[in-house]
Amino acid sequence: MSTQITVTGRAEARIAPELGAVSIAVAASGPSRDAVLQQAGRAHQALLDEVKSVDAEGVLDVWSAGQLRVWAHRPWNAEGRQLPLAHEARADVEVVFRDLARLTEWVSAAAERDSIAIGGVEWRLTDATRHRVQEDAQRRAVADAIAKARVYADALGLGEPTAVELADRGLLGPQPGPSGPQPVMMRAAAFGGAQAPVTELTPADLVLEASVDARFTA
Repeated sequence: MSTQITVTGRAEARIAPELGAVSIAVAASGPSRDAVLQQAGRAHQALLDEVKSVDAEGVLDVWSAGQLRVWAHRPWNAEGRQLPLAHEARADVEVVFRDLARLTEWVSAAAERDSIAIGGVEWRLTDATRHRVQEDAQRRAVADAIAKARVYADALGLGEPTAVELADRGLLGPQPGPSGPQPVMMRAAAFGGAQAPVTELTPADLVLEASVDARFTA
């Protein structure tokens, strides 16, 4: 009678980022709608003109700009009294740099402008590199699962284990015993969605992890 062996294989890959995505907000506020709109509009147009100029240098991967939005609200003071109508205008812009040295230089200058706020820098990989690194990590995760199964089989005095099932972490059929939340099969620890503070413009390596469940018989 064969023995069933179920293991989890894991692998990790570290790689320097290739792209830096800068999140920028153009914003203005005040009691006059026209004045707020004009201030934000001038800042927005000046920013877009500069982004286009930087794009012409060939250092950008892509950039995008949202439309200028304006709205009004009545704030409350600390005493619970409603204050006069206040107007706000905002537009969001994202600029993705291929040249990370140029990114640092540009962000430092842009942060000093009126009506401009740098939201953060998100470090990324190109799609081609991300797919390549993920695939390599997945292959090594499978190899890790095979190596673990061999250790268990050898400890039991059994022969070479044969794989019968393989799945992304958490997708293998339920097994007897306690269960709990399963980690994501692949994640980019340094660029999933978190953004670094503006002052942190030296990126750490990005970390991609692969995790698989495998079932063997021996």
